Amino acid sequence: MTIAVDFDGTIVTHNYPEIGEEIPFATQTLRMLTEKGHRLILWTVRQGRFLDEAVEWCRQRGVEFYAVNLDYPEETPQNNEHWTRKLKVDVFIDDRNLGGLPDWGTIYRMITRNCTWNDVIEETLDGSRPYDYDQRHRRRRRWWQIF
Repeated sequence: MTIAVDFDGTIVTHNYPEIGEEIPFATQTLRMLTEKGHRLILWTVRQGRFLDEAVEWCRQRGVEFYAVNLDYPEETPQNNEHWTRKLKVDVFIDDRNLGGLPDWGTIYRMITRNCTWNDVIEETLDGSRPYDYDQRHRRRRRWWQIF
């Protein structure tokens, strides 16, 4: 899977143009995803010196990116006639998504289990109730079926 990851607010707290504090478990999770064979692309608004600093900050923590703000390392507008700033990836991890950024443990679980937000919510709700497997998967009556 190819995964685009934002930097500010996702890997580190917002402190642009400085680099903020690492968000707990961000770099550990990214390393584990690359160990499982996923490709990471850093997708950020940072440019120039600020981008170089972010890439180096990640590298020092063991996070290597397949590409930075590109679909593949060698891509340029000149060698790709269909070049666009929008990346062609399977997943975007960004603090600006609808619902905000989940914790990195949830992100890892969603990617490695290929599950959705709905799956995570149902798993969380089911795990907090002492139902057995058959009860959880029985068809539930809806409120409008009561009347």
